[in-house]
Amino acid sequence: MHPTETLRLALHTSALAGMGSRPKNLLRALVYQSEEEGPEADLLSTEHDFRATLNASHPTDQLVELWRKRLTQWDYSENPSWSPTEPRTDERRVSVLTLLGLSDGVQKLLNSLIPVPRTSGPVVISEDFTPWYTPQSQQGRSWYWPAYRELLSEKKGLPEASVAGLDAASDRVVERLADPTSETAYQSKGLVVGHVQSGKTANFTGVIAKAVDAGYRLVIVLGGTLNLLRAQTQRRLDMELVGRENILRGAAEYESDYADDPAWLQGDFLSHKGLPSALGGFDIVRMTTRDNDYKSLLQGIVALEFEKQEPALPLYDPRNLHRASARLMVVKKNKAVLAKLVKDLNKIKTPLAEIPVLIIDDESDEASVNTANLSKPDAERTAINEKISELLRMLPRAQYVGYTATPFANVFIDPSDSEDIFPKDFIISLPRPAGYMGVQDFHDLDSPISPDDRTIANSNEKAHVRDIRLSSDDDDSALQNAMDMFVLTAAMKLYRAANGLGDRIFRHHTMLIHESVRTADHRELHDRVRKLWWNSGYTGPAGHERLRTLFDTDLSPVSRIRADGCAVPATYDDLSPYVGAAAIRIGGDDQPIIVVNGDSDLKAGGDADFDKRPIWKILIGGQKLARGFTVEGLTVTYYRRRANNASTLMQMGRWFGFRKGYQDLVRLYVGREESMGKKEIDLYEAFEAICRDEETFRDELRRYAELVDGKPQVTPAEVQPLVTQHLSWLRPASASKMHNTRVVEMRSPGRWEEPTAYPADVPSLRHNTALWVPVLESLSTTPSTFAYSFDGTGTQHRFNALTGRLAPDEFLVLLRSLKWENPSHFDPHLAYLEKISRSSPAKVDDWLVLAPQQASGQKQLSIGSSSRAVSWFGRQRRRENVFGAISEPKHRAAARRIAKALPYGGNATTEQFVAERRGVIALYPVVEPEARAELETSGRIDPGKVVMAFTFVAPASARSSDGKVVIFATIDSSAGNDNSSGRSRA
Repeated sequence: MHPTETLRLALHTSALAGMGSRPKNLLRALVYQSEEEGPEADLLSTEHDFRATLNASHPTDQLVELWRKRLTQWDYSENPSWSPTEPRTDERRVSVLTLLGLSDGVQKLLNSLIPVPRTSGPVVISEDFTPWYTPQSQQGRSWYWPAYRELLSEKKGLPEASVAGLDAASDRVVERLADPTSETAYQSKGLVVGHVQSGKTANFTGVIAKAVDAGYRLVIVLGGTLNLLRAQTQRRLDMELVGRENILRGAAEYESDYADDPAWLQGDFLSHKGLPSALGGFDIVRMTTRDNDYKSLLQGIVALEFEKQEPALPLYDPRNLHRASARLMVVKKNKAVLAKLVKDLNKIKTPLAEIPVLIIDDESDEASVNTANLSKPDAERTAINEKISELLRMLPRAQYVGYTATPFANVFIDPSDSEDIFPKDFIISLPRPAGYMGVQDFHDLDSPISPDDRTIANSNEKAHVRDIRLSSDDDDSALQNAMDMFVLTAAMKLYRAANGLGDRIFRHHTMLIHESVRTADHRELHDRVRKLWWNSGYTGPAGHERLRTLFDTDLSPVSRIRADGCAVPATYDDLSPYVGAAAIRIGGDDQPIIVVNGDSDLKAGGDADFDKRPIWKILIGGQKLARGFTVEGLTVTYYRRRANNASTLMQMGRWFGFRKGYQDLVRLYVGREESMGKKEIDLYEAFEAICRDEETFRDELRRYAELVDGKPQVTPAEVQPLVTQHLSWLRPASASKMHNTRVVEMRSPGRWEEPTAYPADVPSLRHNTALWVPVLESLSTTPSTFAYSFDGTGTQHRFNALTGRLAPDEFLVLLRSLKWENPSHFDPHLAYLEKISRSSPAKVDDWLVLAPQQASGQKQLSIGSSSRAVSWFGRQRRRENVFGAISEPKHRAAARRIAKALPYGGNATTEQFVAERRGVIALYPVVEPEARAELETSGRIDPGKVVMAFTFVAPASARSSDGKVVIFATIDSSAGNDNSSGRSRA
């Protein structure tokens, strides 16, 4: 770098650092910093120099990166004192640049080089809380958070937007804990919902760092139920938070429990450049190590004693608290281990009521939740739940924060049980991080493209998912294909390493085979896979021929489209030189397989310890490879494991995560015809149902998170009814608790609402059909073509539909007369529709009726004696006689445009129906499988064999004056009845 560039960078670095947490006049700051640098610095302290430099800069230049980091921090800042604007908006950026005193020209240059981040922030459902975690309260006391932030940004190289997002999300947690210095003890309980393998550990590491900086002095991390997961969590916290000096505490390097860890030897562990207490900070004392869980030892008890500089004052007094060391332990969820901890805490001299404690429960829906029904005589809490409850009783200043990707079991906990772990104070849903490959990346949810038109370019399923359909128990064809893909993708990684990505990016390369949790099955599977491996001939003609075919038909077509700039060989001949090296890295030691279970006889391949060595292996396992454990470098998964609840199944999804440099290579081989008891299940369909359950829950949280008049619309206690289930055999969780609330009114202006709880008995179906037939007969005789073009995406949704009109009173009369399988599913919607129709003035003038018609024109039916023919739709009930999705995604946008919920969509037909107070009804005559034979023979169907399904979109203007979207009534669980006269919220 030229000396002038170095000086300019130093000036801007100092100027920005001197501003603190708020933007200030840049030119004044530059002039101040230049005073001691000589005349040359004066020339670099002008806006003219800054503008000229930006004009000649690229987005990756050092000065631009410096400004990107600082602007992003200000862009993400929540509720700053210096701006009333929302974070990550154009308004916030204008506010920042104005405070910096920059001209319009410089502002435009900065915005061009550093666009405003558009990522969403965390979604928060919370009770009211007393703000205490402010920039003023953190002043001069931050030690571990700045060190962790610098490690993420500088050593791990995370984008500044990711670091700023983690900063903001962890703030949302810490500010809802109790003030550790408060004289009044309060116990906050919360839940943080992430995605499977998406960075939850990074979030709670940030929370711990900020919490200890603020004054929390005992941190207990409940690190799963297995030693494998506990050790992984301990190492991560030691490496990124505790730091070398706190680990060694004066001992020699070779005495560290990480002396054999390559990351320790390479200097990848955080260093504080000295013992923090000797540098003006405070130490973290580890009560557990990577290899040792909590043990009840005399020195352990002594180490738990908290020193007081002012013995007459309580520990939580700032004069004691900020001069005391923090204690950290990562503890397995094991009754005996937790019992030792409880016993030792009762022995220490420091009054437990004085200790600010933070309990982090990783995978909080596993083992922690009480599954015993306490209403039954002599019922007792389950073992782990009882020990957690005991810790919370002993430690009145303890804060409990659960972390999970599958939150349903936690929100089903009875909120009235004050000793349980229900997240009474807050639920925070973390945003999907950039670069994350999750459930949506393996499914085509709500794709407007018909299945027949899907390709590897527009379909995630076709790109990444391969079906397992076996002709017999001895059929290994799919397993052989998956193993071939594993070797082929290994060769691709070596090819990419040699063509620009470098050696270190692909430290691990793994395949996971997950069929069962039984060790006996693992033994049999190990022998099968081992035999297949040695008979595969990967370096011989037969092996190369199979790989060439797989490359030409699968890997190459996908990677050519989805490689995102990574190198792709033009032909298999270009890749084949790397195949032999790949096969040797996997099986050159004669051990291509690692079995991850408790069977010591199957340990020839070693342990799956990704920290100590590079692993290019096939992993076979069950439970140990599920909850929370990260399978590094996972590229190919062969999955046939069955489970009957969504939480368990979702946690098996180890193929989710970050796949930098090889996302196009990822393949999921999944069972489509698996036996579970007497049922045959489709595991791919099951994961899609889970995805819909999860996304619905997150969307509902997002919808209700917006404050109204500064007050929350819903509290954590009212979240349970937002949980859905899309498959009858796949429950959200193994929960024994009933919902404690019911929805009274669901306000949905401009939203596509889709009732699904239609009756199944013939008399009720016949009754409902009779109500709708006059509406069908009143529709237009020729269809109109509706369309909606999404601005900027090139996507257009188009369909044909017959049209008609209903007055608001006519629609209400019909709705009141309908029969339902479960009336409670529709009652909240009916309450809303009644209100907007009968308000003064009315909020709906009329309803446009659409009857979408099949493009082929072949699926036509006439109902009963009616001569009118309309399109019918084949659907199947999924759970408790309730349908899943009935509508088609392409029908929704035009309907929402007509209700003025979407902007102009470019179609004249659609536009001619748009009106301010117009709602839309879409009709779907549904024929279930058992009734289709009669229909296909005659084209006519009995009114008792058709389900007259419908959807509706209320006018977007039909909003309540208070802005609330949902009304809840609480259920008094102690009284066993509905407390409608009690508290209602929206």
